[in-house]
Formats: sequence, C-alpha cells, structure tokens
Amino acid sequence: MKRSFDLLVAALALLLMALPLLVLACFVRWKLGSPVMFCQVRPGLKGQSFKMVKFRTMTDARGSDGQLLPDAVRLTAFGRFLRASSLDELPELWNVLKGDMSLVGPRPLLMEYLPLYSPEQARRHEVRPGITGWAQVNGRNAISWPEKFALDVWYVDNRSLWLDVRILLLTVRKVLVRDGISALGEATMPRFEGDKS
Repeated sequence: MKRSFDLLVAALALLLMALPLLVLACFVRWKLGSPVMFCQVRPGLKGQSFKMVKFRTMTDARGSDGQLLPDAVRLTAFGRFLRASSLDELPELWNVLKGDMSLVGPRPLLMEYLPLYSPEQARRHEVRPGITGWAQVNGRNAISWPEKFALDVWYVDNRSLWLDVRILLLTVRKVLVRDGISALGEATMPRFEGDKS
C-alpha cells in the first residue's frame, strides 16, 4: 500500500510540476552554474547505497589549496532560499519513482555515518529513506542527532499510511513557516561523529 501511494503521488507531482521544475532548473544553472543537479551516494533500505539527486545549492568555490571552501561559504543566498523552501529536494521524487526512496521515511544521510550508528540508531535503515520524515516535522535540523535518530526509530516502529499522510501535511506547514532549517551556527547540521555518551 505504501509503495503504491508513493508511486501515485510522486508520478502526479512530477507531472504537475514539470514546467515549474524546468524553470527552477534554469534558475539554478543561471545562479549557481553547472551541473544543475547534485548527485551523491547515500544509504537506503538496509544501508544499501543509491544515488540521490537534488538541485544544487552551493557553488564549487575553492581555496588557494584547491580544496572546497566550507559549506557556509559556498552556500549562496539563492541556495539558502532553495533549502529554506525545500525546493532543492523536489528532484528526489525521481528517486521515489525508482524505488530508492519513499515520500516519508528517515532522511538519507552520509555513507560515512554508517559505522558510527549504535544498533538502535541503525534501525532507521529498516525502511526506505524519505524526502520528509517524522524528524523533519519535529525539529528538522534544529534538534540534536540523538533526538533526530530517536524520532527516526519511532517512525520505523509506528509507520502507517495515515501517519505518512499526516507527516506530508505537516511538512507543507513546516516549509511555509521555514522552521528548523539549520542548527545554530551551521549551514545545515554539524557532522555526526557517533555516540559520545
């Protein structure tokens, strides 16, 4: 049932937003350069890797040593707008159609975090990752890593189609009020470095 719901909503959304997505892609190309899409390998169901696609929000600015500058420096005003409005996430609807992701589930993080999770935290990979999730509507990036993982695992244990619908509706509200976009002093969140307790 969940997969059918994902397919139906993702297909309809992509169909209805085809023209706005094309216009947005042109703006990304104009403001941030090429490539328009940012692709990164992320862990999905059971920790299996997949290539997640988003609109890029940062430049490729590098320091004199050739290394990329910190995220906060490369994140432009336009990039901040894309993140605050969650418009950068819309291409992930393609990942939903492919079966890599779900509309609702724990957000896919970095592959390098996999060995840092506790067994309980790793349970977030018992379901497909989502474009939005329970942690996103309960603090997003303004909550701590332990809080975020606890919310992810709560979702795994309590998931249902009705909960997904509720989360999608709450997501619309969160996006409109632009709540919890980033942690204090961070472009998004500080890096996860494992359980320090």
